[in-house]
Amino acid sequence: MFSRPSRSAPAKRHLTRTLAFRLTAAYSMAGLLLVVVATAILYMVLQAELDRSTALFLADKLHVLRTMLRERPSDKDGLHEEIQLENAARRYQRFYIRLVDEHGAPIMTTPGMADQLDIAELVRLTRNHPEASFAMAGKNGQPFRVASAAALVGAEPPQTDTIQIAIDVSQEVELLSRYRLWFWAILLTTSVLFPLAGYRIARHGIRPVEQIAATARRITSTNLREWIEAEGYPSELATLAGTFNDMLDRLQESFERISRFSADIAHDLRTPVNNIRGETEVALARARTVDEYRDVLESSLEEAVRLSELIGDLLFLARAESPLTELRLEKVNIGELLTTVRDYYEATAADAGITLTAVQGAEDVTADLDRSLMLRAVSNLVSNAIAHTPRGGSVTLAVFIAGPEARIKVCDTGEGIPDEALPRVFDRFFRVDPSRSQTSGGTGLGLAIVQSIMTLHGGSAEISSQLGRGTVVALRIHTAAK
Repeated sequence: MFSRPSRSAPAKRHLTRTLAFRLTAAYSMAGLLLVVVATAILYMVLQAELDRSTALFLADKLHVLRTMLRERPSDKDGLHEEIQLENAARRYQRFYIRLVDEHGAPIMTTPGMADQLDIAELVRLTRNHPEASFAMAGKNGQPFRVASAAALVGAEPPQTDTIQIAIDVSQEVELLSRYRLWFWAILLTTSVLFPLAGYRIARHGIRPVEQIAATARRITSTNLREWIEAEGYPSELATLAGTFNDMLDRLQESFERISRFSADIAHDLRTPVNNIRGETEVALARARTVDEYRDVLESSLEEAVRLSELIGDLLFLARAESPLTELRLEKVNIGELLTTVRDYYEATAADAGITLTAVQGAEDVTADLDRSLMLRAVSNLVSNAIAHTPRGGSVTLAVFIAGPEARIKVCDTGEGIPDEALPRVFDRFFRVDPSRSQTSGGTGLGLAIVQSIMTLHGGSAEISSQLGRGTVVALRIHTAAK
């Protein structure tokens, strides 16, 4: 067997279920992810720009030296200044240049280059990576970016020298290192600030939900007048509040209907019970003759029959409103069904001086119906019509097709129903004339049962009436497919 979940859950489990916690976690994760992605992209962009700047510097130096060797090969002073002296003027981003001839013999070298770089390693790497820049570590561990390129010297005779250049990129590496420190500092700070800010945002956002919940907790069967003021709420919550208020209206209406229903049941059950009790008490007050006792028993039997019919009607309505109620559907010829009802009530109508007829169109009308329930619905209408039609009047049963629907009509030439009473005639225990209904044995459930039967069949019942001219009740149902 399955058991209902306990109302008291562990604190941690409750925390993970709260909407505020989930929203805070979502805000925090989204914010942290955004920070990580943004800083990572900025880091990669910065690294790429630094590499690009270094590559452009190397390319620019190589271009200058190539131009000088090609166009001014005899300008030793210019080469000396470019290779040996310019580096001394730089304080932070130092670079070193080595010019070698086609036999590998050094022609000119920046002072201190051999102290900073492994020349043999530089030669080997530049030989394997001509016309490209790459990373290399210096003797003291500092990072360098090196490149090499061939340069034509003069015009005639052709001679090719090799330019080897290395630039210290320690500043760039330190800049990236500081950026990474800032990245972790920002990530640590936001990991604290985002949950705090997210929690405040979440609490503010779900405050209307808490107000709705608080209102719902105050609602009881005796207090259905609580309303949610949706003004100022977001559109989604305003819709929820409006739906909640509509639900309260329906609940209020249902409770009021149930209260009236309960009062009507108590009254209608109490009347026959009190009649039986009173007659029995009177009969037992003194000795009676056999005929007097027979009269008391006959009167008690009438009240008992009336009470039994009332209980049966109430049980039928209860079953009809149950979602588990199943119809025993079959193809029913509605014309034959009306003829059956007419034959059953023909004697009763004749005793009341009323003409009872059944009319059907040119073709048979069939529908998928529960025959016994539909017989009861039509019988209730005919019985009601006969009870409210004076002698000399008529009651007519008819069926005809109206589009995809079949319509059953029960028409009488009776006393009619006032306009103000028409909207309530299908309510339980409603009587247009309570005193007359009581004397005639009516319970006020006949039309309510008809409405329930039509609802079960997916149809509807409609009524129209004119005082002094009669009443027409129409039952609308879907016809069977041919």
